[in-house]
Amino acid sequence: MFATLSAPVRATSLLVLVAGFAFAVGPAGAQQTSQMTGMQLSNDQPIQIQSDKLEIRDQERKAEFTGNVKVVQGTTTMQAGRMVVYYKSGEGSVASGNADIEKIDVFDKVYLKSDKQEATGDTGTFNMVNETMQLKGKKVVLSEGENVFVGCQLNVAMRTGETTLDACGGRVMIQLDPKSRKQTN
Repeated sequence: MFATLSAPVRATSLLVLVAGFAFAVGPAGAQQTSQMTGMQLSNDQPIQIQSDKLEIRDQERKAEFTGNVKVVQGTTTMQAGRMVVYYKSGEGSVASGNADIEKIDVFDKVYLKSDKQEATGDTGTFNMVNETMQLKGKKVVLSEGENVFVGCQLNVAMRTGETTLDACGGRVMIQLDPKSRKQTN
């Protein structure tokens, strides 16, 4: 089954995707904190979702998209094997396009792309109430061109863009390309 939902969803948008990575990097360590400007809630653009199957369980207040899930909003794309959307009780449903989303969990090789920035991990959670995003995995990779950041858990405050990349007991790895710096005259 091919499911497509292409309707604007209320202020707590169906998927808040990474709208840009701008890394302000300090020294590498077990945990790296930086600012990701451009992380924002996209409430004004339609969302298109494609998957092999969609199961809506209104009584449980959730919708599950499985198989080759692809979500596009504006210039941002998210892909995963499975996505579960939990919405608040009350009126509205995912199918009608007017649900207030509480949380979105994504599984099975999560891929986020916005413009020139990309992030990958094994699982992810978008908490719409707290406006936070968490991407986890054995290897979570953030990249913008030749600049690459590797850890195991990425936490992002979507309202402010404040970001923490954790190495989960290991070390955060960073590769920076000096050519990516803005040139000043």
